Amino acid sequence: MPTKKKPQVTPSPERRRELLDTAAEVFAAQGYNATTVRRIADEAGMLAGSLYYHFDSKESMIDEILSTFLTELWEGYDAVLAAELGPRETIEALVTESFREIDRHRAAVAIYQKESKHLATQPRFAYLVDSQQKFEKAWLGTLERGVTAEVFRADLDIRLTYRFVRDTVWVAASWYRPGGQHSPEEIARQYLSMVLDGIALDT
Repeated sequence: MPTKKKPQVTPSPERRRELLDTAAEVFAAQGYNATTVRRIADEAGMLAGSLYYHFDSKESMIDEILSTFLTELWEGYDAVLAAELGPRETIEALVTESFREIDRHRAAVAIYQKESKHLATQPRFAYLVDSQQKFEKAWLGTLERGVTAEVFRADLDIRLTYRFVRDTVWVAASWYRPGGQHSPEEIARQYLSMVLDGIALDT
């Protein structure tokens, strides 16, 4: 007798997203190399073999986590840059959009910070290098525009300022928790007040 074919399992988009969210939390906590498919499956409450119905490898999972995060990040950033705001307003909008992305993809941001340098050496993750170069160009260009327009101080070291603002914003992923006391927009407002106006009173 002919054997019956095993029915194909078609995971729902919702279940796929749940599994990716679980994987992202594990990758962020343990690191990519230390994370096994079995550990992700355990956290998801399923057998390791069952996870392969949804993803062919942990590499596929981290790829989708990072590419989804960066796609959404650039949708927001590109909209800000296309608006042709003034330099200060552009910085304000980019910082606010950054905190919104941390709110939506906190674990992915943590993974990106820890793993992107290593992953970017693999052809599959070449887009990480492209994104970093584009990111740097957007921020440096805006800061330079602000100095030229005399909106920002002429004595600013543009690259040092970029690194300071970048690191100050994105390190928030290490402590930020969605649903906390402050919204992403309120945290962005406080950060911008300190970065752009300082913390000392004028005397």
